[in-house]
Formats: sequence, structure tokens, C-alpha cells
Amino acid sequence: MLKSGKIIGERYEIIDIVGSGGMADVYKAKDQRLSRFVAIKVLKPEYSSDRSFVNKFRGEAQSAAGLSHPNIVNVYDVGE
Repeated sequence: MLKSGKIIGERYEIIDIVGSGGMADVYKAKDQRLSRFVAIKVLKPEYSSDRSFVNKFRGEAQSAAGLSHPNIVNVYDVGE
């Protein structure tokens, strides 16, 4: 679990955990460049070391980034 105040990707400051699932945790964070709040989904350590799983996760993010619908979250960034 990430600690409040941790900076991710030299851009996002972790504020608090929002939820946790079997494979990932979701955090509320502040985008330091654009001064807005965002949600960040972070794979749990047991999955982040599996290259195949990371590639699938990245593919899902890229697919979601191509969608535009009021009931689907926007994807602004992806990283490791």
C-alpha cells in the first residue's frame, strides 16, 4: 500500500486509498502539473513482477484510453 504524500512518476501525489481489489489498489492523487485530482490504479506487488500480466494491464489501459463515454473513466497516463 502506498503512503499518503508519496510522489508517483514525478507528477502525482498520493492523497489516500479509495479502494482495493484482488489485483490492484486505487488511490486518490493530485496531479502536480495540472493541479487536479485523479484516480491512480496500482497493481499489487505480486502481479507487478509478472511481465505478462503487466503487458495485459497496459493493453487494457490503452484500450480504455480510446473510449469516450460518460460512464467510462478517462485514461490520461500510464506508466511503471
